[in-house]
Amino acid sequence: MYEDAKDRLRGSIAPVVTPFREDGEVDYEALAGLVEYQISNGSHGISVCGTTGEPSSLSLEEREKVMETAIRVAAGRVPVVPGTGSVNQKEALRLTRAAQEMGADAALVIVPYYVQPNQRALYEHFKKVANSVDIPVIIYNIPGRTATDMAPETMHRLQEDCPNIIGCKESSKDFVHANHIMHLCGRGWLLYSGIELLCYPMLAIGGAGYVSATANVAPREVAQLYELWKAGDVEGAIQMHYHLLPLNDVLFRDTNPVPMKAALGMMGRIKPIVRPPLGQPTPELMEEIRKTLTSYGLL
Repeated sequence: MYEDAKDRLRGSIAPVVTPFREDGEVDYEALAGLVEYQISNGSHGISVCGTTGEPSSLSLEEREKVMETAIRVAAGRVPVVPGTGSVNQKEALRLTRAAQEMGADAALVIVPYYVQPNQRALYEHFKKVANSVDIPVIIYNIPGRTATDMAPETMHRLQEDCPNIIGCKESSKDFVHANHIMHLCGRGWLLYSGIELLCYPMLAIGGAGYVSATANVAPREVAQLYELWKAGDVEGAIQMHYHLLPLNDVLFRDTNPVPMKAALGMMGRIKPIVRPPLGQPTPELMEEIRKTLTSYGLL
């Protein structure tokens, strides 16, 4: 039933930032422009309201409008995979159902953060969310942010019991963990890297693609990494992997999406505003970002 989705949901799925106006409100017009920018530069999919989109700083109504904007602007040209997870199960259910009603291609559901549920509780939570909709669900495992790491065995159990749970965004630096996920879940499982420096390695072990925040500033190059790999140009993919490395490094010198928004501000694409309690980069990091963007020809 979900084979068509598995074929489409591959490559570079860009996790788009949520732009804000100077008064602190969401800038939906700028968001529409960012979605167009991604599509015109070759990104294979769009995600909003993930970590890069500052979802914990958005109200439920804002998250729904951000999702609706991205889906409307994309207009079926590329898949849209909004983040619909929450530490509050009722919110996760509401947002995931809303994503389905809006026409999202899949929902990206984060492992609940802060409360640290055990593996049995994680299984029950994801099963309930998945059973509430008919669209594909992608698990978002990011233990550095959630303080909880979903075990490969739990993912495999969910895969067996919930046909619409079709993959995971793995944002753990533990590459051994990723290998065990693929070994248990098989090659039909859609494994995405959420760690920029593991985008190429994840493809090499059978991954479906990646959700790289660097695509916000260099969408064409990030998408080309996948295109080179898909075409069998392994050497070209490796070269692109290392070409992107300095940019990946500088964009994560502070909490994501703080450097990302600073870079987009320098590029004139958005106002570089983050919602408190996040704050601006240091002057030293700002200068480093500027120099790096200049070296890539992005300014």
